[in-house]
Amino acid sequence: VHAVPGDPGNIKITTPDDWSDALRRVDEDDLAFRVGHGYDVHRFGGTRGLVLGGVSFPGEEGLSGHSDADVILHAAMDALLGAAGLPDIGHYFPPDDPRYAFANSATLAREVAGHLRASGFRIANLDLTLLAERPKIRERAETMREAIASSLLIDPARVGLKATTLEGLGALGRGEGIGCHAVALLRRAKGSA
Repeated sequence: VHAVPGDPGNIKITTPDDWSDALRRVDEDDLAFRVGHGYDVHRFGGTRGLVLGGVSFPGEEGLSGHSDADVILHAAMDALLGAAGLPDIGHYFPPDDPRYAFANSATLAREVAGHLRASGFRIANLDLTLLAERPKIRERAETMREAIASSLLIDPARVGLKATTLEGLGALGRGEGIGCHAVALLRRAKGSA
């Protein structure tokens, strides 16, 4: 006979109270992590310069939109808000509200980060895929990751960023605009309900 290490997650259910405790733990564990997806797209033709991930791209045609039309930060904010079960960015920053005309999306992202903290969440990670024929972002990707992280008050190591073309397919593939997909993972902050 010898002792073997146990696993605290391997609980014994003997009584009705044990069953209730087990269900409570499962519910808490289910809420510990939350996943959200966001997507945004803007067409070229804006009167402003191009801003992607909080970084300006001088000499590139801008995107059309109410704010600075930063598709990366817009998709990121929607993914984060969705993971937290909060309303989308249109709720917080309505496109018909003149206060947000030409708004800096990095400033809006800081506000979203505040809503997440107030709701008891912290950002575990954020993964972003830019859909664009132009511009090529390889040379600026690290600067963009740092700007995105700074706007959300997180470490750049928590931000994944990559780009792909659409091989000439559809409106984005024809270079008519830029889109972005975002997936966010949130973790319930310790001590939050």
